[in-house]
Amino acid sequence: MRFKQLSSRKGTEEIDKAYRKFEQRITNMADSVRPSEFNEERPGRIRLREAKSSSQPQNGSKGKAVVYVVDDDASVREALGSLIRSAGLEVETFASAQEFLARSRADVPSCLVLDVQLPGLSGLDLQHELAKADVQIPIIFLTGHGDIPTSVRAIKAGALEFLTKPFNDEDLLNAIQQGIARDHRAPKRREELATHKFGAIVGTSTALQNVLNQVEVVAPTESTVLLLGETGTGKELIARAILNVSSRSNRPFVKLNCAAIPSGLLESELFGHEKGAFTGAVAQKVGRFELAHGGTLFLDEVGDIPLELQPKLLRVLQEQEFERLGSTRTIRVDVRLIAATNRDLAQMATEKQFRTDLYFRLNVFPIRIPPLRERVGDIPLLVRYYVDNYSQRMNKRIDVVPEETMAELCRYSWPGNIRELQNLIERSVIMTPGDVLQIQLNDLQQSNPISSTMAGTLEDVERQRILEALREAGAVIGGRHGAAVRLGLKRTTLLSKMQRLGIARNTNYAPTTEKEGSNVLPQPIKR
Repeated sequence: MRFKQLSSRKGTEEIDKAYRKFEQRITNMADSVRPSEFNEERPGRIRLREAKSSSQPQNGSKGKAVVYVVDDDASVREALGSLIRSAGLEVETFASAQEFLARSRADVPSCLVLDVQLPGLSGLDLQHELAKADVQIPIIFLTGHGDIPTSVRAIKAGALEFLTKPFNDEDLLNAIQQGIARDHRAPKRREELATHKFGAIVGTSTALQNVLNQVEVVAPTESTVLLLGETGTGKELIARAILNVSSRSNRPFVKLNCAAIPSGLLESELFGHEKGAFTGAVAQKVGRFELAHGGTLFLDEVGDIPLELQPKLLRVLQEQEFERLGSTRTIRVDVRLIAATNRDLAQMATEKQFRTDLYFRLNVFPIRIPPLRERVGDIPLLVRYYVDNYSQRMNKRIDVVPEETMAELCRYSWPGNIRELQNLIERSVIMTPGDVLQIQLNDLQQSNPISSTMAGTLEDVERQRILEALREAGAVIGGRHGAAVRLGLKRTTLLSKMQRLGIARNTNYAPTTEKEGSNVLPQPIKR
């Protein structure tokens, strides 16, 4: 509630005085931002000037992005401060909205982490007043009172993210980085896409670049995207990459793991319910589609949605309308859907385990995320990225990754993909006492023995993977189902690699198999 409304109701001089002071602080915040310091790209909106020589914003004592935290709980402020600093960012904390406004010079931070329930002026009211004064700050709301009416107000008013305590540290850091990128994103060269435009996606392999090229094509559209890939390949990161370069980048991003919600509650999570709609429905609940109105909804593990719920999902995708449980009122929404699954939806549709019409509706623009074993060249980059990340968080300095260790990591098949690699590096950083990374490679061999055919140099690994792809593709190099597509390569690139690695087009790459006394001969490679 605004001070002005309180003043007219109570008629007290003290509240009138507080309101005038608050209005003056808001005015000072807007006035203190000189026009020369801001980008005039959007007339009438205050927007921090994009950095010219660095991808980092130019505020902060050392050129780092500055994040403000406003929370009345001292322990929460301390924990958030430590977490944000561990990500290499500057942070300032405030116990109330009034303290935030009373700062000696009302600099505009790169991102504002704001508690909803604050003494005096609430977080939502502060957001409203900042918006009125055209002070544009990416805001991430935190609340211990988790539900829905508050989050709806915050997101509809333009909040970047709404997290319920206790929240996941990675979710908060990802949201902060997204907020910083929103107002400081500078044009990047095409060859810098993996490092800058697509945030935390690390890698330069052809397979990954092929995915990012598809992201760049589909992101500006409103089309549904289906992300296909094994568990741990980074499907959510790709979903966020699509968001970041879409026209909805400054609107809500709502996510739901369909496999993590009991089937009996999934309908309520997606579409909401009215009070009394079923036993235990003691209050109205707004569903994820309604929360994502105007923005993007990411449905992870969409293959786990029960058959009986799929017609309602199909309807909202086609008509952009639905009814809450227990209500007859039709609600219209504007939502862009990104779905992800590690299951074969086409096969499930054939076996009547997934609706064919829903599969075709989801499969508008499929993107296959390659497993880590198809991105061997990215493994050293990922290892270095995670070593730097975790050593910084743990106040360690690890400068060296032994060559033999890196070679073993590149030879491992990584059934758990990037998530498995990330967990291994975090555990190894914890266990490393000095500046040389120590990894217990026996753990890898026990959990998934390294094939003898993979033992060799990185060149051997690449050669083996090409041979495997040729076997899987039935000796076909080009075309939609050829080995080149499986490897994320152009046909000409694959042919060049085959020549370099000594894989002739008539190589007998397939193993000879005895079947009832006769030999099954390998097929010649087809162009």
